[in-house]
Amino acid sequence: MIRHVLLLLCAAAVSVAQPLYFPTSNETWARASQAELGWCAENIDSLVTYLQRADTRAFIILVDGRIAMEKYFGTFTADSAWYWASAGKTVTSVLVGIAQHEGRMDITKSSATYLGSGWSSCTPQQESAITVRHHLTMTTGIGFKRADDDCKEPQCLWYKAEPGAVWDYHNAAYLLLQDMIAKAAGMTFQQYYSAKLAQTIGMTGRWFDGTLWSRPLVMARFGLMLLARGTWNGDTIIKDRAYFEAMINTSQQLNRSYGYLFWLNGKGSFMQPSLPLVFNRDLVPQAPSDMYAGMGKNDQRVYVAPSRRMVVVRVGNPADTVAAAISGFDDELWKRINALSCNTSVADAEASPVNIWPNPAHTTVSFHGDHAVIFDILGHEVATSHTGTVDVSRLPAGTYRMVVANGKGRSGTVLVVR
Repeated sequence: MIRHVLLLLCAAAVSVAQPLYFPTSNETWARASQAELGWCAENIDSLVTYLQRADTRAFIILVDGRIAMEKYFGTFTADSAWYWASAGKTVTSVLVGIAQHEGRMDITKSSATYLGSGWSSCTPQQESAITVRHHLTMTTGIGFKRADDDCKEPQCLWYKAEPGAVWDYHNAAYLLLQDMIAKAAGMTFQQYYSAKLAQTIGMTGRWFDGTLWSRPLVMARFGLMLLARGTWNGDTIIKDRAYFEAMINTSQQLNRSYGYLFWLNGKGSFMQPSLPLVFNRDLVPQAPSDMYAGMGKNDQRVYVAPSRRMVVVRVGNPADTVAAAISGFDDELWKRINALSCNTSVADAEASPVNIWPNPAHTTVSFHGDHAVIFDILGHEVATSHTGTVDVSRLPAGTYRMVVANGKGRSGTVLVVR
């Protein structure tokens, strides 16, 4: 038993320490061994069966940048294109950050700086108070008709509330960001996307009416760039580091699970598009708490999970009900991803989440399990314990990965030391 647990923990350490792999545009994408990851064939088959039942067209998992799973359904192939829906909002957010670093944009300035006055039906004073950042955070205060939230004409955009006072998922407010980028850059949005992002990391893809269409592996490349913290094989893509951090963290207190057009897990509460309600739980309880994602209508997804060194891409038709972003599909999918290990079932993944406390921690961390190991961001083992508590008092403040093993297998989670 002890030897089995130690082998599992050693495998975890190797996985975390593995350097990220970046594919070039003219080579076969490297593969990760499912056996070395500890995945069992029957659990993989169970996930594939669920994906097929959920009307999926393509599904990809990257671990350390390598393809651990790539599956296409029906007539869909690796060369087929599909729409990102609102998952593509994350690409626009990245391009705003690039434009700001280049001095073309400033997210603290009024959006009228780039759109010109009269872009809405607000008064000049009301309009001038709306900044680019308000568009990024869905807090413009602009009112709109739910049935036509793509309309960017002034008559469709009227004053509803003071900017920053309400969180309201408004697609036209997002689409106007693409217009701002184009006007600030002096080229079309497609040209800016190609020049500043696509050509660097090999994304390709075309924008139609504000929506990106591409092959699924293009989505995986984008997720890998994010997993590498805005870099690509040594080349920093998002050079404004403060912007990158703000982009993937809570941007306002109204919807703590929303950054700059990114959805965020592990924040304790979230709001759904079109619903003026706050749900007091994490966005996707079964997913890693540090996961952030592009989430689009009909369950188009690009998940980035730094603590797992994982990117997950899903495209297809709605798995169940049609939803603008969040749906029950997310939790169901992550239950099955968590259950890929040979020592875990879907029931185990649902019933036995990693239980550590307190988190953040200052001196000690307690856990339920037989053995725990803490790894730093480079994958080095920095603390271990068999006693139910781990001393972290000598660790530098920062983010770590804690892996807890018991008779059912191992699970990892993010640990913050302050």
